[in-house]
This record gives sequence, structure tokens and C-alpha cells, in this order.
Amino acid sequence: MTIKHALISVSDKTGIVDLVQKLRQHGITIISTGGTAELLSKVGIPVIEVSDYTDFPEMLNGRVKTLHPKIHAGILARIDMQSHQNTLNKASIPNIELVIVNLYPFRQTIAKNDCSLDEAIENIDVGGPTMIRAAAKNYAKVAVVTDPQDYSQLCEELDLNGGTTSLATRFNFAKKAFTHTASYDSAISNYLTSLDTEYHRKDFPDSLNLNFTIAQHLRYGENPHQKAAFYRDETFVPGSLANYKQLQGKELSYNNIADTDAAWECVKTFDKPACVIVKHANPCGVAIAETAARAYQLAFLTDPTSAFGGIIAFNRTVDKETAEAVLKQFVEVIIAPEITREAQQLLSQKNNIRILTLPLQQEYHNYDLKRVGGGILVQAPDTTNITASDFKVVTKIEPSAQQLEDLLFAWRVAKFVKSNAIVFCIDGHTIGIGAGQMSRIDSARIASIKAQQAGLSLSGSVVASDAFFPFRDGLDVVVKAGAVAVIQPGGSIRDNEVIAAADEQRIAMVFTDVRHFRH
Repeated sequence: MTIKHALISVSDKTGIVDLVQKLRQHGITIISTGGTAELLSKVGIPVIEVSDYTDFPEMLNGRVKTLHPKIHAGILARIDMQSHQNTLNKASIPNIELVIVNLYPFRQTIAKNDCSLDEAIENIDVGGPTMIRAAAKNYAKVAVVTDPQDYSQLCEELDLNGGTTSLATRFNFAKKAFTHTASYDSAISNYLTSLDTEYHRKDFPDSLNLNFTIAQHLRYGENPHQKAAFYRDETFVPGSLANYKQLQGKELSYNNIADTDAAWECVKTFDKPACVIVKHANPCGVAIAETAARAYQLAFLTDPTSAFGGIIAFNRTVDKETAEAVLKQFVEVIIAPEITREAQQLLSQKNNIRILTLPLQQEYHNYDLKRVGGGILVQAPDTTNITASDFKVVTKIEPSAQQLEDLLFAWRVAKFVKSNAIVFCIDGHTIGIGAGQMSRIDSARIASIKAQQAGLSLSGSVVASDAFFPFRDGLDVVVKAGAVAVIQPGGSIRDNEVIAAADEQRIAMVFTDVRHFRH
């Protein structure tokens, strides 16, 4: 069905003038609402305002514009039902074959710190979703476009098909339109149900609606017999893994994505040049240094065996020197804010290495989610990073300035190691990591064994424990291994016993009052 009438009402006016000029080339009559009509008129494009089209003025300060039978009958009439067309003809209502609508900026409005409830309510679009849903329901006749990124496809179709669109394209537009309105309504529901009876914000809404769009079909999940896909959160968060750009290499797998996220979230917390190597969701080497290349070399030394086939994340540009160092081992994924041209040319020698870039930004999603049977667990993300002023020395011996730096470094690493976590560090790099054990003392022993296997001495090192030592035995293990300073949350009923053990062995210990369980 050739498009003769287009209804246009957009809040985001990106690209709308160029699009409408193309529509006019196809002889399409433009019907539009206030702000959009004003913009088009200013650039000399003929447009019929909705109030002139319906012969009924806008009401209630613009709240009622498009909610009119002449609009919705023109959109909803089915082309395959003669009774519908007879009704339109009798009422002198033309078909509307194209609807281009996007909605009031509700999400942007509520994101403002000073947004009031009244302001939020006024930015709830009513007419827009109604038009979108009507057009999407009748996709057999009507093309509905809600995303400015789809304007180019619409123009190509009009040129290719002589002023009309294909059924397949209209169906895809309709799916996107229903997703758009569902996401919009979810944002409204989440916002309103997060207010108590006094209109104060609660930590969690009564109803949590999540919106994800498929980003990638994966070959399989954690294991080959499991089907899998990767979905991107509709709430855009700069610097989050879902927004990566792949420069080379094979398609990312399910495990690649999970491990890369773990490495990226860890590395971006450091201010100095840093490298994080992850294997099976746990850091197996972390270091900060003067350069990315040196940080990589130190991180790799922690556990060369586990680093084989690992994920490597940098918080600085990967240059030629860094690429040359990395190429000496087998690596699955490299992710960094940037890769120099020279480095990329070198890395292309092994074209199976997946090379990703992602802008380095410290922003986080509002919620951390974990699926359980019949529901999800929801929590705020663990974004706490302590400084020296946040902890207290509980032993007679105080840590030196260098030990303080290493304790803070070790503590930051421990946050990204699966519980129970024990992390040995010295001079800004890890030298032994124990992860994911049922007892803390076993994690301590494993970290010590790992260091021995890598040929590293733990003498003079510092240790971070993600939760308190329930008994002195765990502390005894790390001290026997060579640790001279310990950082831990404290909070055990046997804290005094553990502190006494530290004093007995003449080491420094600090309490953070913050725990970093990671399951």
C-alpha cells in the first residue's frame, strides 16, 4: 500500500527534518503535532497540524492532541476488511500508512537529582504510546518508526519499493515499537512503585521491571549442551561491558563474556596503570605499575599456569610494548580503553585473539541481579572502595607507608575474588590468590601453594581477607607464609583473639568494617 499520509510527533527530533524532506519527495502528506510541526514549518516543509487535520483544537494545555477518531481510525483501519474502508470513506477519513513517533523523555527527566514527582508525571506520554501501539497492531498496513536510527532503512525502502515498505520491515518495526512502549511503561512503573506514601524514594521498587535487548546469539552456554544468548540492558550505562567494540578475533563465547566482565570491572577501579588477568571468573594476577606493559608482566608472574588462555584487561591504552609482551602467551581476550595501530597490527598476527575496546568510565547499574529458583535476588552493586582514612589499625605495630599502599591494593583486588578470598600482595602486584573455598584457612593455604608453584616468595608481603578471620588459625597460616601486614573487615566474636595473635607474631593488622563477599 503506497504511503500517502504520515503522522509525525517526536520528542527526539534527531534527523527528522532530513527524513521528512525524503518523505515529501515521495509525495507523502505530513500530519504533525505542535513542536514537530513548528520545526518543519520553520524550514519550509508543508505540514498539516493535527488540530487543523481533526478540526478540533488541542485541549488541556496539549494533553489532548492526537486522541481523536480521525487519527486512530486512520491508523487502525484494516486494509483487508472492506467494512473498515467503507467506514473511513463514509466519515471522509484518510488512511494513515506511516507513523513516526517517539516519546516524552521520562527516563531523562527522573534521572535528574532535582526531579519532582509533578515533573515526572508531566513527562508521562499518553498520546504517543497510543499511536505507537495502534500502528504496531496494524503493521499489515502501517509502518511505525520509533527509533531515529531506523530512518535510513525507511528511506531506502521507500526508494526501493516506490513509496511503500515491505511487510517484513513493517513487522520488524512493529516488534521494536511494542518493545519501546513496554520499556517506557516499565520505567514509569519502576519509578512510581519506588515511592512510599510520602513520595520519598525507596531503595527498591515494589515491582521491578527489567528490559533487555538481544545483543548476540551465542554458540552455547557454560557447557556445549546449554543454549545461550547475550542481552544488553536497555538502561545504557557508559563503560559497561555490553557496549564493547570488537576489533578482531572470533565471536565471544558465554564464558568469554562472563570472564571479561569480571576482569573489566576489576581493572577500572584502579587509578594507576593496571592489568588484571582473569581465569574462570577469578583474578589470577593483578598489578599496578608505571606502564601497562610492566603491569602486565607483574600480573602474569602471579600465576603463569592459570594465566594461560585467560582474559586480560587494561585500564590504559595497549601500545606496541604491551602487545609484544602479551603475544608471548596464549590469551583468549584483551580488553582496554584503546589499542594503538602498531599494537593492533602486532596482535593481528594471532587473529583468533579477541580484541575489545571500551571507554573507561566509572558508572554502574542500579541493581546487581542473581537468578534463583522462582525469582531473583537484587542488591545494590558493591562499589565501595576504602581509603587509608576509612580503616583503623588494631595492632601494636602500625603498617609502613608502603605497606599501607599494598594493603589498599590487596583489599581492592580481594573484592573481585570469589569468597572465601585471600590475596597476598607486595609492591603493587599480587603474588598469591586463594579463591572460592568453603573455609578461609583453605583459601590461605591455596594462596601460599600458588605462590610457591610460581616461584614467588611471600616474605614481607601483605594479605587481604574479604571477610573476618573466625579463628586465629587462618592468620597463623598467612603469617607463617611470610605476611607482615593484614587487612580484614573485623567483626568476629574472636577479634580480640585474632588481634592478640597478630601482636604475638609482631605484624600489623587493620580493620575496614567493610566486607566483600562475592559468590
